[in-house]
Amino acid sequence: MAAFALLAASFLVAYLVIRYQPKVEHEIRTIGFLALPLAVAVFALVASAPFSVTDALAIMNGAIFGPVKGSIVNAIGLVFAAMLGYWINTRATHLLDVNEYLARLPAWVKRFPVGSPAFLLAVRVIPGFGGTVATATAAAFRVPMWVHVWTMCAIAVPICTVLAIFGDRVTVFIHRTEWRATHYCQTHRCPHFRFHRFHPAPRPTP
Repeated sequence: MAAFALLAASFLVAYLVIRYQPKVEHEIRTIGFLALPLAVAVFALVASAPFSVTDALAIMNGAIFGPVKGSIVNAIGLVFAAMLGYWINTRATHLLDVNEYLARLPAWVKRFPVGSPAFLLAVRVIPGFGGTVATATAAAFRVPMWVHVWTMCAIAVPICTVLAIFGDRVTVFIHRTEWRATHYCQTHRCPHFRFHRFHPAPRPTP
């Protein structure tokens, strides 16, 4: 239940960012050159946590920074998240029962040697706990960090790039639609328009 609430809350935040993107972008720009490093740091911290939900963050970065910068923020954040998650798991492997998670994996995944690149790639495509299992397995079996990083990024970067583009396109669509509706209303004098009422110019006094 808590996991579902966290997922719902993260996507609610993403929706609010998209809905009020001009204001959010303005506030972000007031931070100056620290905006992008801050976004990378936040993404890395969230993505490195077990059972984390980064989809909403990937969408928000696209909505705030645009498809190119948003995708770059996501990609860099994922690299740091992979390294940080690996470091955390090498020191906290005892907190997760890796063998229990491995036993729950589908049969088609178990055909690959545990800890191999093919295994890590296959596990990461499993929704939900796949990423957590892959990171914990890499740490428990002392897989080289660079192998863990590239296998994580090979799956996560394309997905987050698509999500960043999606966030940007949805934002553009929403605000362009509102602009068109406002322009139509002002042109056709429709005072009943629910979002932006048309206020006719006052007549000049004789």
